[in-house]
Amino acid sequence: MKEVFLFIFLLSVIPSLQAQDKEVSKPEQRGATVNQDSLKRSSKEKDTLKVASALKRITGIDEATNKGAKIQDYLIISHEKDTTYVDTSLTIQKDYKFNYLRKDNFGLIPFSNLGQTYNSLTRDFESSALMPKFGARARHFNYKEIEDTYYYRVPTPLTELFFKTAFEQGQLVESFFTVNTSPRFNFSIAYKGLRSLGKYQHILTSTGNFSFTSNYQSRNGRYNAQGHIVTQDLMNQENGGLADGSVEPFETGEPEFLDRSILDVNFENAESMLRGKRFYLNHSYNIFNYREEIASGAPEVDSLNDSIQAPKPRRKFAAKNKLDLRHVISFEDKYFQFDQTTATTSFFGESFNSSNLKERATLENFYNKLQLEYYNHILGDFQFNISSSNYNYGYNRLVLLDGQLITSRLKGDVFSAGGKYQKQYKGFNLQGELGVNVSGDFEGNFFKAAASFKLNDDIAAQASLNHSAHAPNYNTLLYQSNYTNYNWQNNFNNIETQQLAFQVKLKNWAKVTLDFSTINDHVYFKQDTTTMQVRPYQNNNTINYLRLKFENEIKFGKFALANTIMYQNVKDDNNVLNMPEFNTRNTFYFSSHVFQKALYMQTGVTLNYFTEYYMDAYSPLLAEFYTQTDTKYGGFPRLDFFLNAKIRQTRIYFKAEHFNSAFTGYNYYSAPNYPYRDFIIRFGVVWNFFL
Repeated sequence: MKEVFLFIFLLSVIPSLQAQDKEVSKPEQRGATVNQDSLKRSSKEKDTLKVASALKRITGIDEATNKGAKIQDYLIISHEKDTTYVDTSLTIQKDYKFNYLRKDNFGLIPFSNLGQTYNSLTRDFESSALMPKFGARARHFNYKEIEDTYYYRVPTPLTELFFKTAFEQGQLVESFFTVNTSPRFNFSIAYKGLRSLGKYQHILTSTGNFSFTSNYQSRNGRYNAQGHIVTQDLMNQENGGLADGSVEPFETGEPEFLDRSILDVNFENAESMLRGKRFYLNHSYNIFNYREEIASGAPEVDSLNDSIQAPKPRRKFAAKNKLDLRHVISFEDKYFQFDQTTATTSFFGESFNSSNLKERATLENFYNKLQLEYYNHILGDFQFNISSSNYNYGYNRLVLLDGQLITSRLKGDVFSAGGKYQKQYKGFNLQGELGVNVSGDFEGNFFKAAASFKLNDDIAAQASLNHSAHAPNYNTLLYQSNYTNYNWQNNFNNIETQQLAFQVKLKNWAKVTLDFSTINDHVYFKQDTTTMQVRPYQNNNTINYLRLKFENEIKFGKFALANTIMYQNVKDDNNVLNMPEFNTRNTFYFSSHVFQKALYMQTGVTLNYFTEYYMDAYSPLLAEFYTQTDTKYGGFPRLDFFLNAKIRQTRIYFKAEHFNSAFTGYNYYSAPNYPYRDFIIRFGVVWNFFL
């Protein structure tokens, strides 16, 4: 199957490579798409970079009319065809994203070493999944999924370099390069690597994420293809957290134990590895596209992608009817492995083997989707699809335990059908999507509906409804281990969730998000009351979960106060879903140009805080968090001082993290027995090159 998929992938990519010539096609044969909203930014947020080439050259306009490309010409395209552009500005949101994940991690608290997992302080139960997930979810925060992969279209080569210091003997680096070799073909290549020793014994992390993407359009514009190859390996040494005898010395802050390497941990002979590779191709062919000429100067609407094509030099046309045939094919091969030189029976219980323990769960998933897309300027956008998933999850052995035979693999085929609808009318946007498994071993369905209204550039509102029913993760259904208490085969019911959400945006004042979820047959991990080892369970009661999130920024002169506050309320008789009632992040900062505007700087202090609650514990063997109701954690402030600066297209970041740790107490944890980070000074840089 791997060879067949690779052959199909190469057949699709090779023609696009052969098409890389310098011949300029006619203007009406191609056009870069860009989201309308992404171009409507305030003048303070726009970058005015000038370079030698222009997007007009890509659209075929005579170079004599080229006045230079702007930053908005460097397009970033998601797998859903939403388009934005490269942003080299320095904002407080960029400070929030300058981390290992390269995205805002509000609602997550990291472990002590860079590259370890994160504990979740909030949960989102909106879902469109029809198949189970792999498992080992604690290791997937930095695992690049299909929706995390982007495609590009640039007038000139673009490079980005990222660097940030780590914790003892290591660093975090990422390099990215993209270029349009012709107006019709773009490719990008990126690699993010990390190595960090950490402050505690045996928590070395070493991770690597490599991705290659391509974006192609035929000369007549009727055939489009986007594909990527991603390989990832995420290795963590595991120590089981602080030994119980080290908890008190840590919390009292005794000077000799401020050297965290002398604190005892539960074991020092294990490591876990999550490794995966994926091949993905999304290509489409325009069967017909009936257009009528419109007034000169108006943009050409492409409602299927909620975008507009770049202006053409002469005649203007608007689409009346459009029919596309799309095919998506993906193959992913991944595994999670836990290795240990000698068994730690005092921590995990009895084991079949006393040495050279190796746990490896694998998943191969081959996915195909055929989609028909029809657009009518009066009726709206319609999409109909059928898909198949061939899955093969499990192990290379059978287990006989207490007279019960635990199978080696779960494998089969699931066939699905679905549809999507979208209609824009003046300030309203209506969307709907559904999917259902029609055959196979896994039942599942989902439905999503959303309605949004944009009164003007300052006021917008949205309401959405989501229903989902899908099988729980593979590792809750089947798991095998050398440790006897970590072997099971379950037949759980589907997890059913309903979510009703509202959002209101008031520009320059606030964004308020409210959602209410009900969860039935929730599957979770907790300790068995007899063996005290972790295993999956299914909740037989309904969980009601309310979240209210408020975001705003108050500016007065060169000073600003940015606030993100979340309130959560969980009604759960069995206490299987535990969340802090309040979670807040507040940043007070100063911004100004200095040195005759040669440098732009921001400096200030960020406070992070969440209330005490029964924080989930971490199982390194499963790479999963599990419910505990013995001890509450939280209630400690985290103060970070930062000084950021921008010189041309270079952003420099300096931060004193958790500088209050010495005077507000050492009772801070990311999970039970896993301390949060001590005070540390770190710095880094993001550097863009536009050639």
